[in-house]
Amino acid sequence: MPGSPTPSSAELATYLEQRGELSKPWMLQLLRLTKLKEAKDSMEPDAYMASLQEAHADLMRLGEFWKGREQEVFSGRYQPETLIEPLPGSPEDR
Repeated sequence: MPGSPTPSSAELATYLEQRGELSKPWMLQLLRLTKLKEAKDSMEPDAYMASLQEAHADLMRLGEFWKGREQEVFSGRYQPETLIEPLPGSPEDR
């Protein structure tokens, strides 16, 4: 049974932009890795490996960013805090 196709970097960027998630570092890393995967065939193996190692190092620098945000990060469900502030990119933020 074939899996669902992976979206292109352009499709992923559009999707993330529509959801207002381009400001989330882990989503930017996902987009970065998608773009790197697309460019792999046109890159020298050493350049690809260096780019992949750099992306990995940046991802590791995020650390345990998800602690306390598990619901938002892993399930896509966001529930704002009791302190009301507009979500970045929301109509109320304008």
